[in-house]
Amino acid sequence: MSIVKEFQEFAVKGNMVDMAVGIIIGGAFGKIVTSLVNDVIMPPLGMLLGQVDFKDLAITLKAAEGEAAAVTLNYGMFIQNVVDFLIVAFAVFMMVKAINTLRRSHEAAPAKAE
Repeated sequence: MSIVKEFQEFAVKGNMVDMAVGIIIGGAFGKIVTSLVNDVIMPPLGMLLGQVDFKDLAITLKAAEGEAAAVTLNYGMFIQNVVDFLIVAFAVFMMVKAINTLRRSHEAAPAKAE
């Protein structure tokens, strides 16, 4: 079977459309999670830690010289990205858990009818 024919079968089955929809929804969900972290979670957390804005947390490796910008290690942005990831991972886990629960209850229902 040629690669072109395999790709046509793959695309016609709907897998491409499902994947495209998933990517688009994932992108939109990512924006929501980013807003949740940046606008809702991090400000109170920063306030509890003494008015810290996590975006500004950095270690200067080399100070600015003339027109050359400073070289910094921006670990605050890393912390925010880790929080983003944990929220997305938890949301995906909860969705998979709900789908598995529905699938198990759906599979168990016909077994009771016998």
